[in-house]
Amino acid sequence: MCCVVPLVLVLMGISGAWISNLTALEAWRPWFSAATLVCLGWAFWRLYGPTRRCHIDGICVDPMRLQRQRCWLWFATGLIVLLLLFPYYIGWFL
Repeated sequence: MCCVVPLVLVLMGISGAWISNLTALEAWRPWFSAATLVCLGWAFWRLYGPTRRCHIDGICVDPMRLQRQRCWLWFATGLIVLLLLFPYYIGWFL
């Protein structure tokens, strides 16, 4: 939130010196980042874990559906990594 909201505001055409004051959530950034990584780990465990292929009742997951879900998970992971690292690489563009 501390990094994406100012970027979204700038992309919407809202700018000005007051955007630099949007640091209320900066202290929470490590906690939000840790929660994001935990959620990503849980998602990877759900899709790559040992119980993903067949459920308890014997109904198996369609392999194409599983592949599509894994592809979207990797896409989301790449996007999330870019957003988590945003404060570190934005200096190169400004």
